[in-house]
Parts: sequence; structure tokens; C-alpha cells
Amino acid sequence: MSKILLAGTACAVLLAGALGATTTLQNYSLSPAFGSVQLRAGFLPDPHYRHLTAGGAIRAQSRFSECRGYIADAPDYSLYYTAGNQDLFINVDSDRDTTLVVNGPNGEWYCDDDGANAAFNPLLYWPNPRSGRYDIWVGTYSQGSGVPATLFISELSEHTRQSANAYPARRTGVDISRNAVYGNVYLNGGFLPDPHRVPLTAGGPLRAANTISSDCRGYISAAPSVELTYNGYSNLHIYTEGTADTTLAINAPDGRWFCSDDAIGTDAGLTFTSGQNGVYDIYVGTYGASQRNTTLMISEIQLGYNPGGK
Repeated sequence: MSKILLAGTACAVLLAGALGATTTLQNYSLSPAFGSVQLRAGFLPDPHYRHLTAGGAIRAQSRFSECRGYIADAPDYSLYYTAGNQDLFINVDSDRDTTLVVNGPNGEWYCDDDGANAAFNPLLYWPNPRSGRYDIWVGTYSQGSGVPATLFISELSEHTRQSANAYPARRTGVDISRNAVYGNVYLNGGFLPDPHRVPLTAGGPLRAANTISSDCRGYISAAPSVELTYNGYSNLHIYTEGTADTTLAINAPDGRWFCSDDAIGTDAGLTFTSGQNGVYDIYVGTYGASQRNTTLMISEIQLGYNPGGK
């Protein structure tokens, strides 16, 4: 791995140093498994974080002689970054020993293992980051996959789940890393037809107030109902349409949870302001404990938009 102490300081922050690949490169053309985000210098909230699962079948050292750990073929996450005068930190926090592989905007490759202050966590740091796309792989030091981990992107410092108050809801039953029950949806700005509809059965065995936040209502499943990857610049409206009394709990691209109940009569609805690109893990719940049929609606036009009432 490339570990270069930052000149002129006694701290343990590691400066990202570009590496040369020894054999086949990672396939950064594949869609990232846990989505992407666009961040501009001075972004808030800082840190941005994403819960994901680390690891894969590929031995990183077989592709980059100075790297460690086991990674997947496709990136885990992609950062589209507009640089300013700030530094850029990318680090991982996990209960297991994890590693980092990053492909930078100019095609440079960077790796780290155990560079963060927290034990067994990796950290990469750019004092003069470039604008562009950073494709990120989160690996496990030992062979395997499915290891829960939290990826942090910051302009201030490295972070842990405790310092950022970013403990994933999976600890109390909800698991955003699980496959969505009704599949993945990929929408670009200006998508048609609008609204995009997903018929589904709402509800589940978990109380949202106990598993996510006391501000949430209804009963949900452990896995997301739908995982939406959105790439656009309009306001994004996510809501339900049907006769059931439904609720919504959504984990947004910045890692925060948002909940709704009775936004449109007994239907739930949430609006996200323009530019919030990335992965939305959507849980469609029922106010009561029974499961009910409904339709998840996704629109760039307005909350509750439903031409023809179909």
C-alpha cells in the first residue's frame, strides 16, 4: 500500500499517493453497487456517509502490488466531486478489518489499509484534490464479503460512526444493504413516463418507530421495498397512491432518514430538493400491522401527481 506521512505534521493522516497497476485493472465502468453522490467543495452535511457491505472475491494485491484485501469487480460507490480550497478525506469505519482502493479523476489508483486512527480502518487524504469522479472500492483484509461498513467523505477529517452519529439502522432490524424486495429502479432526469410506478405490497413486521426513529410511523420490512438510483437536477417526489393507509421511510443519498405519514390523505409522500443524486432506499410501510397493496410513485413534477388517477 502507499502510505506517505503528510509533510510538516506529526499526525497520522496518510497522504494519497498514486500507484501503478500490475495486471488487469478494476472495472470502473460498471455501475457502483451502492450508488453515487455529487458533492461540491463546502458541502453540508460534512461528513457525507454511506452504509454498505465491504469485500469481494478479487485479491487486490493481484491487481495492484501495493494494495491489500479482497474487493468486488464493480465499484462500491462513486463520488463526483467539484474541488475548491478544501482537503478531501475518504475513510471507512467497520467492526472488521477493511481496506480502500480508489480510482481518481485522472485515472490514478490509490490504496490504503489501517491508515486511519481507528484500529484496522483505512484512510486516504488529498490536500489538493482534483475535480472529477472518484470510484471507491471498500475491501476486507481477509477473504470474504458481506461485511457491514460505513464509508465517509469529508473535507474536515476522518470520521467514525460514533463521531458522526452514523450508526446504521441495521443494528435494530432494518438493513439497507439487503436486496430490495421489489427491485432496483434507475431514473435519469427528465424520465418518462412521469410518474414512474411500482406496484407493491406495503408493510412488514418491524415498527419504524423502534427501528429507525421515534418520528417514523407504521410497520416496515427489514429489506427496502425499492432501491432507487436517481441522476437528475429536478425536485424528486416519492409518494404512495392507493386505498391503504401507508407510510414511508427513506434512507437518502447523504445517509439521513426521512419519514412520512398522511402527506396526501392516507398516502405518504416526501419531496427531495434538486441535485440530491444517488441511491434512495425506500421502505413502504402500513400504518397498521397488516400488509396492504399500494403503488409507489416517483415524479419530478409534483407530490401526488397522478394523471388519469391510474
